[in-house]
Amino acid sequence: MTNDRYEKGWRKFKEIHGPVAKATVESLKDISPELGKFVTEFAFGDIYSRPGLELKTRQMLTIASLVTLGNAPLQLKSHIKGALNVGVTKQQIVEAILQMAVYAGFPAAMNAMYAAKEVFKDRERKRKK
Repeated sequence: MTNDRYEKGWRKFKEIHGPVAKATVESLKDISPELGKFVTEFAFGDIYSRPGLELKTRQMLTIASLVTLGNAPLQLKSHIKGALNVGVTKQQIVEAILQMAVYAGFPAAMNAMYAAKEVFKDRERKRKK
């Protein structure tokens, strides 16, 4: 059963994050391969793969949560990229971050907006190459 969970999670992980999924799991192999396995199986296999919410909605909720936490900039950027990969628009991401200013405060929203700006610029730069 664990192998099925992993395979299901791996497919969803790649759908959202593309080649970054492999890089993420690989980057953990030398220190904690278990963490990469847990993230793949639980987060992407058990949670992201559930019916009931579209992948776009799950990504928006993840962005909102990470903005509110205010202490996970790498994951925030990764999930902004993932949201764009599954069809969330830049405008929707900006609006979600702006909404979080009410609940997480202006510093958290500003930091998240700067992260989004960086992701958008990087994506545009890569598209022009």
